[in-house]
This record gives sequence, structure tokens and C-alpha cells, in this order.
Amino acid sequence: MSPVVFFLTLCPLLLSGYQAPEDKEDIFTTRSCPAFLVFDNAAYVADMTIELPCHCKPADVLSVVWYYQKHLGPDNAKVLTDFSGTAITDSSKVGSEVNLRQRFSIRLFNLLIFRAQQDDSGHYVCGTASGHFFFGYDVDVQIALNVFSPLNLEQRDELKSNPNEHFRVFTSYWPWSVCDRCDVPGEQVRVGLCYVMSEYLQVRYLRESRNVTSCGSSAVPLRFGLSGADHGAELSVRSCESFCPPKPPLNPKRKALLEFLGYDNPASPEHQIYYHNHPTDSDVLLSCPKAKPQHTVAWDKGSTPLYRSQYMEGVDPNARVFIDLGHHLHFRPVKMEDKGTYYCWIQGRKTAEIRLGVYTQLGRQRSISDPESVFGLRAILLCYGVLTAVFLLIITPRFIYDLTAELKAAN
Repeated sequence: MSPVVFFLTLCPLLLSGYQAPEDKEDIFTTRSCPAFLVFDNAAYVADMTIELPCHCKPADVLSVVWYYQKHLGPDNAKVLTDFSGTAITDSSKVGSEVNLRQRFSIRLFNLLIFRAQQDDSGHYVCGTASGHFFFGYDVDVQIALNVFSPLNLEQRDELKSNPNEHFRVFTSYWPWSVCDRCDVPGEQVRVGLCYVMSEYLQVRYLRESRNVTSCGSSAVPLRFGLSGADHGAELSVRSCESFCPPKPPLNPKRKALLEFLGYDNPASPEHQIYYHNHPTDSDVLLSCPKAKPQHTVAWDKGSTPLYRSQYMEGVDPNARVFIDLGHHLHFRPVKMEDKGTYYCWIQGRKTAEIRLGVYTQLGRQRSISDPESVFGLRAILLCYGVLTAVFLLIITPRFIYDLTAELKAAN
């Protein structure tokens, strides 16, 4: 995914995920938690993987518990933890329709939410099982309402409503992503998120600018009426071309070993091969291995690029094959013609080869017009024709011999 898509708005400290420091200094001893729990505003686009760092905690706390509430209150809080702070989720098997409890992971005290959805918007708090709270977030997950709408590239902020005495709504666009393919025609993506400017925002929510927050933030008063479906993110795509950086020279010994193993192209082992087998008429989701939330990802089927301008979710509401905003390739459902080799690109480089196998489910009722049924019927008729021809070739000489003998005897 691209740096455009992986961002946390209005708080500079959230622009990069937590990374273990190179030295052994405990970062939690250098930053104290706020005395009064406040919430940092953070906006995302649906279907992306988001990361919420627990920026502060006491040094003696060895594991954290994450709490989630849609709206602040004494009840209906979800606990997102296994109470050891080590919940791990396989992101390649996560679907957007599953519950939030099955789409999260805790790593190094940070909360990861896979394929975040609009319903995941709300308040997230890092704390302990005993009820001590350290750090909070006001998360706003926005759906892309306008995909590939024409935009003025020179304009960064677009006014969406006329200013009045209470608020105004605008879209803030982030820089274009890197080109998703190199040495071949590619595409760039730019995301715009919905923001509101007002002097009447709730003071408990932290923002980089005092009077600006995302449209779905809890800091926005309900009387503004911004919680409806008329406000959300926007996505723009444009064509691009870039050159692949030169590869470092290959070690002669390693090159000789690769040639001995049968690799004609020494660079081919860099494209790791993955195998997926699925029955026909089932929903399939392919994720690009080793892709991180901030990466730019592209897909090819064989030598045919699957460009976002044609396959992005939302371009064609009836599309069976599409790419979502989290850069996952969907088949709903998968068909026999989808069988083949798919390549994914990360940051402009082709990094993985995915061989998708599609097979017919046994015992499933079929129509005579199904492609699989037609293929099977043709194969059966061909075999029957071949066996008939062989049978005729065997008995014809014997028939001719017997007929000739009878004619001679009659004469």
C-alpha cells in the first residue's frame, strides 16, 4: 500500500508506526501519559490496515489491553486482547465482513486492525486489564464515495460546502503515491479525506489544528449532520511511467548456483511463488505477500496489467473481479477462467508470483450449459469417437477377409 493510503491525520507522531529503537533506551520512560484521557484524531480509508501505537505506559506494565467504544459511555466497551498483549491474526485470511474481534492483532503494544471498515470508527484506548488507561484515539474510517473523480492537481483543498457561521467541509488531498510499476506503464493513487473546520468542536479531542478535524470524528457536534453518507473519502488515479533502479551485481558463486539449479534468469528467485487452490463459485481474496500498509501494490494476470482505473472497487458496481482500497484482489465468485498466474508489485517492483488453481466441486449440481459440463461432454464424445474408430479399424479387415473367402467358395 502506498504512503498516501497509510496515514494518521492531525497528529504528527502518528505518521509512522512504532519501531523498536536502535539503542536500548525505554521510550516509555521518556514520555509521560496525559493526566486526563484525551483522544488523538486519526482518519483512514476503508479496507486498509491501520496501526495505533500505544505511545505511553508505565515502565512496569509488560502487556496492554485495548478497549473499543463506538461512543463514549459507561457500557458497551469491547476488550481487544488475549490479556497477554500478543494476539496474532493472519491478515491474509481476514475478510471485511468478520467481526472486529477477528480482525485485530497486538504487536509491541500497538493495535493493528486489518481491513478496517466504517463501523470500526470510534474510540480506542490503550490500558490494562485492571482499568488503567494510558492513551486514546478517535478513529474515523471513511468510505471512498467518489472514485477517480477529475481533480485539479494544483489544488490541495477543495471546498465542499459554502461557509456559514458554524462550519465548512472540505477535502484534503495527500501527495501522489509512487508509480506502482517500473519499466512498464503504471498508475499513481491519491487519496483525499473529508475534514470539517469549525469553532465549535469538542475540546477533549486533540488535533494539529485547533479548529479542524475529520468529518467522522466524535469532536464534530451531531447537529452539524455530517454523519450521513454524503461525506467521505475520494480517490484519484493517473497514469505514470518510471524506470526500475539498477540491480546490484550478483555474486558469481550465487549466479553459478542458480544456473545449476535451472534458473535461466538469476533474478527469478526474487519472485517467490505462492499456490492457492479454490473451488469454483467460491469467494476468493488474494493479498500481496510481504506488502505493508504504507506500500503501493499493483496486480497483473500473466502479462496483462489489472489497472485500478478498470478494476478498482466502485468503478463497476457489477464487477466480479475487483481491487479494493486495501489493495486486495477479489473474485466474487471465482470461475474456471480465473485460473492462472498472478503477479503483484510492491513499490514499483514485481515481488511475488501467485498461481491460482480453480477446481470443480464434486457433487455440485450443474447445468449442461456450464463451461465445465461442455468441456467434459466434449471429452467424453471425443474418447467415444476414438474408441469407435479403433474398433472399426480392427473388425474391418476381418470382415473383408471373410467376405472374400465366401465369394471364392461360391465361385
